[in-house]
Amino acid sequence: MNISALQHTLATIAEPNRFNIIELLKKGPRSVGEIVQTLGISQPHASRHLRILSEAGLVRSRSKAQQRIYSLEATPFQELDEWFDSFSILWEERLDQFEDYMLDYHNKEGL
Repeated sequence: MNISALQHTLATIAEPNRFNIIELLKKGPRSVGEIVQTLGISQPHASRHLRILSEAGLVRSRSKAQQRIYSLEATPFQELDEWFDSFSILWEERLDQFEDYMLDYHNKEGL
């Protein structure tokens, strides 16, 4: 896992408009016009954010007649998922400790 790429991905999607675009594209490919209409942002604003997302490798586009259709690129999100999963060990350890505590508590209380 490339930490630098991961940091760049997180920094890119941290901007609220780009985050909202990604949330919208999770539901499926959209044209710039659909993105503008759904999110209530200007076309130049949407295009600028889509360019940044594209340069970061988070979205891809294709032409359909005179429209640009954008969709999510899976690989960066798989890398994010793997990174988030790396924290599961921390939570599993804490839940195991909590379970041990509760078992001790129930044994001491005679429950």
